[in-house]
Amino acid sequence: MTKLISTLTAVLFVVSAFVFTDKSVESKADVSITEWEVPWEESRPRDPYVAPDGDIWFVGQRAHYVAEFDPDAEEFQKFDLEDGAGPHTVIVDDEGTPWYAGNRANHIGTVNPETGEINKYMMPDDNSARDPHTMAFNANGDIWFTSQGANSVGKLDVETGEPEIIEVQTQRARPYGIIMDNDMQRPWICLFGTNKLATVDPATMELTEIELPNEGARPRRLAQTSDGNIWYGDYSRGYIGRYNPKDESFEEWSMPSGEQSRPYAVTVDSEDRIWLVETGVSPNQFVGFDTSTEEFIGSTPIESGGGTVRHMVFHEPTNAIWFGTDTNYLGRAQIQ
Repeated sequence: MTKLISTLTAVLFVVSAFVFTDKSVESKADVSITEWEVPWEESRPRDPYVAPDGDIWFVGQRAHYVAEFDPDAEEFQKFDLEDGAGPHTVIVDDEGTPWYAGNRANHIGTVNPETGEINKYMMPDDNSARDPHTMAFNANGDIWFTSQGANSVGKLDVETGEPEIIEVQTQRARPYGIIMDNDMQRPWICLFGTNKLATVDPATMELTEIELPNEGARPRRLAQTSDGNIWYGDYSRGYIGRYNPKDESFEEWSMPSGEQSRPYAVTVDSEDRIWLVETGVSPNQFVGFDTSTEEFIGSTPIESGGGTVRHMVFHEPTNAIWFGTDTNYLGRAQIQ
């Protein structure tokens, strides 16, 4: 494995201010961010996932690799994919096998962590899912995924390797972020090309589009709290939004950096606090929102600058959130 190049740490305990904004947020949560420089230059490390053994897997979108990071030893290991694979995300199953989205090569693949062997599951030849984008496991271990350019949502049967593809009716809807609901049965999707969310009934495979109130909204990533509400970042307008599936109501709050904030990566912790990264300001800001008090609870600058933090994942056993940056770092936000 490759030893880390350098480490950055930023800590927030009291109050932190935004760069290029006139607002500040009083801290009501302790956040410590540590970043490790990825040893493969300008590779766009992104979309980390915590494996059962605690190691962190991520992809290098620009350099066509899947990689593993041991946070205890602070070492990296790289598994090269075919040139042009353009991996977009990686998730790890209960057996410790990483599954990656070959976004530019029409497939979803696995990597054998012991041998580096690659196994590909090709998408249909009709280009109906030509660019697998973001993925999530359901309760059975099958994979739901979005295809942004192909304008579809799919489910891959991991036993047979057969994908089932659902076309999104709104043209150029750009299906983007995807999560499974709290029961790990129903997927929820951001349609980033329009002002809509979507969900799929797993029994009928029928996709339903849900229109956001503002025509200018562009949801990009989302999370679900324990009460069943769906939370999303409105990338174009600079809001955090909440959709209640029970009464189909919406509510939204302006991000601390306002319209320039560009909230991108979104996740939720074990206390139902939503965490977002404002990518429209420099450095990027790691922002918390308490869904019980409906208040922002702090903001921490990402020391490397972030560039753009595109996706992140919460790991409950360590109370940490992992993310990758366009500035070529792998980051961990330790939440208290």
